[in-house]
Amino acid sequence: MDRDALKKLSKDELVELVLRLQRPAKTSRTSSKPPSTDKKERRAQAKPGGAKPGHKGQSRKLHENPDETVCHRPDECPHCHGQLDASLSGDVIGEYDEIELPRLKPFVRRHQRLAVVCPHCGARVEAQAPKAAKGSPFGPRLHSLALYLKTFHSVSFARLEGLFGDVFGLKLSQGALANMLRRGHKPFHEDKRKIIKRLRTAPMVASDETGIRIEGLNGYHWVFLSEREVVHEAQLSRAAQVVRDVMGDHRPDIWLSDGYSAQKNHGRHHQTCLAHLARDVAYGLEASADDTPFALKLWLDKVFILARAIETYAASTLKTKKRQLENALADILLSRPDCEVAEALRAKFARASPQLLTFMDHPGQVEATNNACERALRPAVIQRKNTNGFRSMWAATGDCAVRTVTDTARLTGHKPFQTILKTLA
Repeated sequence: MDRDALKKLSKDELVELVLRLQRPAKTSRTSSKPPSTDKKERRAQAKPGGAKPGHKGQSRKLHENPDETVCHRPDECPHCHGQLDASLSGDVIGEYDEIELPRLKPFVRRHQRLAVVCPHCGARVEAQAPKAAKGSPFGPRLHSLALYLKTFHSVSFARLEGLFGDVFGLKLSQGALANMLRRGHKPFHEDKRKIIKRLRTAPMVASDETGIRIEGLNGYHWVFLSEREVVHEAQLSRAAQVVRDVMGDHRPDIWLSDGYSAQKNHGRHHQTCLAHLARDVAYGLEASADDTPFALKLWLDKVFILARAIETYAASTLKTKKRQLENALADILLSRPDCEVAEALRAKFARASPQLLTFMDHPGQVEATNNACERALRPAVIQRKNTNGFRSMWAATGDCAVRTVTDTARLTGHKPFQTILKTLA
């Protein structure tokens, strides 16, 4: 805004402009911004690293099944200089593990196809072509390692090429790696379809999304989470149609999400994430002197305390507590703050008020926050920062297929690399 435009503003408009400029910037504590965008503390004000006073140290546990055990025996008595025979029994007074990686080198199996002459009729008989003669020469463990490093450690094609060459002595071009990943995605797409089919029977589903780059365009990484399924979806759209495409005709009993309109009205009942609202309240406390943000903070504190122990309450007690919380919130929302920030916060709570305490009607079935979806999205956010997105749509959809299968298996205690190896093998 230039000088002439400022001169045309009224006194009230100038006051409002100055107040808006004085408001604190939003941080990860007061909004959905990632912590990496926060302004770092000065070195003099930063907390010292390392263990805190009183911290009890821990040492590495000994391996349960060592591959080799070496016994170290004394050869000579230091007192009389007598020789100590190896047949003497000894007591174990200390055990220590030495851990080393085996030499890393590719295992190459050469397949030779032979032809022989039949001694009975003189015909030349050729052996059938082995599987190694068809398709890729690379085995499932090599495919799994490339897929694991690319998906879960954000290793670029150039770095993957260098890693396989330097560590394993294996020459792989970036084109060969891309083809390897594309082949590896196929069984994960098949398993993802099965997982989506199960998701469409779940009684409770939570959803969230974050931005990604696909082929130079702004896209979105969606996640849908139930008690036993985690589905990742890459789309160029943020519209509600993405939810309808994933869920089909299924309408869960409960849907959990933040306040974004495209993620609402997909279940019979809806729970709005209270963690998102708590961050808005934290910003309101910093940016406004009005009493409304503080009153909403106290109200949320009571809700969070109740949510942590909700399964310990009887149904009648929960019904009473819900009515008390609803009445308390209604009283807070009757206020009409003069501050723009406080009024926007009050209006946001007013719009979401019918969906803030749904978890109390379904104790143990739905959380009060959508933090589980945010945790499921965090690896995708880290990958976006490290790689700046995907250069092709097949890479984005394949990445989501791998994450769908591995994250779903993780719910039952299976580790990602073993899941990838099992799927490819």
